[in-house]
Amino acid sequence: MTAALEISHLQAWYGESHILHKVNLKVNPGEVVTLLGRNGAGRTTTLRAIMGLTGRRTGSIKINGVEAIGLPTHRIAHLGVGYCPEERGIFSSLSTEENLMLPPQLKGSGNGMTVEEIYQMFPNLLERKHSQGTRLSGGEQQMLAVARILRTGARLLLLDEISEGLAPVIVQSLARMITMLKEKGYTIVMVEQNFRFAAPLADRFYVVEHGEVVESFAAAELNAKMPVLTELLGV
Repeated sequence: MTAALEISHLQAWYGESHILHKVNLKVNPGEVVTLLGRNGAGRTTTLRAIMGLTGRRTGSIKINGVEAIGLPTHRIAHLGVGYCPEERGIFSSLSTEENLMLPPQLKGSGNGMTVEEIYQMFPNLLERKHSQGTRLSGGEQQMLAVARILRTGARLLLLDEISEGLAPVIVQSLARMITMLKEKGYTIVMVEQNFRFAAPLADRFYVVEHGEVVESFAAAELNAKMPVLTELLGV
């Protein structure tokens, strides 16, 4: 089986700053994988490097078997990758529905969610479809940022800190969303500070420290790994 994402010896820079030193990880189709680590460990940079949004990159990033290390960002997106950055990128001058319709569907993907399916999954967005994007609550903006990707047909989702700063009830609805997407066969890579949110959702975990993967384990090993995680993350 071809991995949905396979990263080998990835190094990345911002200008002169060498951020990622050696990242190796593999995500199988339909898996939810969480990158754990302290702030500044290199988790967000890993997602940005996958999308070609850092400076120089070396190593290998294969998306469904296709080498993407030398590709520009728009070509990487066309391999079926959707990136939801921490800042969400909602356009204030557009309504919820206009924001939703903004990105084009990926050619040949044929499996982007319809607007009706998206509103079924996110009833809040249906209620607010005529509201300005920035009039939405933080949780609704987060749902919109993810929904916009689902409409394009991307099947590999890179989600950066989607639960950050949100009320517990919204965090619960995001957890339900991830569970539903997994049931539909999406592959998800999450960067998460909120360990309680990530722990029940992920199939596997990678711990990033100082720009390297220092630990990896399956969900079944989580309890046994807690002492190590406490040391690495202060969980």
